[in-house]
Amino acid sequence: QVQLVESGGGLVQAGGSLRLSCAASGLTFSVYAMGWFRQASGKEREFVATINQSGGWTSYADSVKGRFTISRDNTKNTVSLQMNSLKPEDTAVYSCAAGGWGAVVPNEYHYWGQGTQVTVSS
Repeated sequence: QVQLVESGGGLVQAGGSLRLSCAASGLTFSVYAMGWFRQASGKEREFVATINQSGGWTSYADSVKGRFTISRDNTKNTVSLQMNSLKPEDTAVYSCAAGGWGAVVPNEYHYWGQGTQVTVSS
């Protein structure tokens, strides 16, 4: 059974930082590209970042480029999202996903975590 479990969310002031982690099990992690998506209350899920299988290629939404960094550790089956210079508009539930292979649309991803809440106060 595939499981993706996110951690690291919380409440932070604008300008602060958070690091999200996603631990994967039940799949051959190194063959999957991984992605982070977010969904704010009342809005559709949106792409945040993706990373290829080796970690050598990444892509970001324009809204987070230069502030967020996605990385992975294939020895620990984890993918992380370092979020700096956070803004109130970054407030959302953040979810990791496996698959996609560079896609920015949610339905290209095969497996999803439950998500972790990130709240940025002004």
